[in-house]
Amino acid sequence: MKYRLAIVSTHPIQYNAPWFKLLAQEPLIELKVFYTWSQAGGGEKFDAGFNKMIEWDIPLLDGYHYEFVENTAKDPGIHHFNGIDNPDLNEKITNWQTNALLIFGWSFKSHLSCMRYFKNKIPVIFRGDSNLMDERPGIKRAIRRIFLKWVYKHVDFAFYAGTQNKRYFEKHGLDESQLVFVPHAIDNDRFMNGEKDHQSEAKRWRHSLGVQENDFLILFAGKLEEKKNPDYMLDLAAAIPEKHVKFLIVGNGPLEEELKARASHDNRILFVDFQNQKLMPVVYRLGDAFILPSKGPGESWGLAVNEAMSCGRPVIVSQRAGCAIDLVESGKNGFIMDPENTNGAVEYLYSLVKDHNKTRAAGCESIKLIEAFSYGKGLENISEFFQSRFEIQN
Repeated sequence: MKYRLAIVSTHPIQYNAPWFKLLAQEPLIELKVFYTWSQAGGGEKFDAGFNKMIEWDIPLLDGYHYEFVENTAKDPGIHHFNGIDNPDLNEKITNWQTNALLIFGWSFKSHLSCMRYFKNKIPVIFRGDSNLMDERPGIKRAIRRIFLKWVYKHVDFAFYAGTQNKRYFEKHGLDESQLVFVPHAIDNDRFMNGEKDHQSEAKRWRHSLGVQENDFLILFAGKLEEKKNPDYMLDLAAAIPEKHVKFLIVGNGPLEEELKARASHDNRILFVDFQNQKLMPVVYRLGDAFILPSKGPGESWGLAVNEAMSCGRPVIVSQRAGCAIDLVESGKNGFIMDPENTNGAVEYLYSLVKDHNKTRAAGCESIKLIEAFSYGKGLENISEFFQSRFEIQN
């Protein structure tokens, strides 16, 4: 008999859907996802970070059972606590006769209510990727810590995404026995497979952008917003004046026009619009190195780094990104940089520009390191967790 697992999440997300699909194939588990933002069921949606309408071009609802639960919020959405309000959620989960609950995020009315309702009825498992990196000393932090300890009293276990996330859960009352490592991951295989074809397409694309074969291209791909700190690319360009070093910014967002205006005097700084998921394995191969210069607050992980590493690229990652401590071994597969100055990043980039063998070696190390952050590793740990904790047998 399979163990029933109800998952509560706001809406289909491109990084979670493949994980749900694989989890649904586990012989021990019967899975159903209850989506609480019913208005996000399909079609284009406005993404404030990209400042445009977005519809992902990979399937997000294939391969697993799901239901959109009616959201009755007057102002529906994930931008505020009362934006997710599902009066029927607890009843629907109860009627499905689930054995355990896995809930993504507590900061919505229905999600917190659901955690509280099912606590002491069935095991409540939590998934979130918060960390302590943006905390500042003071009364607000003290009050928030008290509140969060109360929130996590309604959790039996947490699937933590990485080191910074684990520290966060421990600080708010969960102990080692309650924590299971389920790494933040992307579909590594999709980015790794087809290397030859992706590389050929990237080579043609580089040529169309005016990038010569021997040029060194530094890539940023993401939302052009304050948190992501895309201005850092312009600072790098000013600090690295060599003509054969070029800078590619891929994405859209609120800072787009300002960035283009500031970069207009330097023809080495190139811009490409937002690219959807199917093309991203090619996008990362446009660059010789990838950079995530986020200054936060709120850069809880940085999954673009996973993607770039899966494409065999050296990664220069901000110390303000939650993933840095887990994914970057400075001098080996990349460099952990200070988003407030360019000195360290410039020195590391020059070492790559001058030595193509070092660039290739760093890219190979990225591929090796990212293997530990995969859906497969997460599923292995989840399966072991259910078997050991709840005595489920194959």
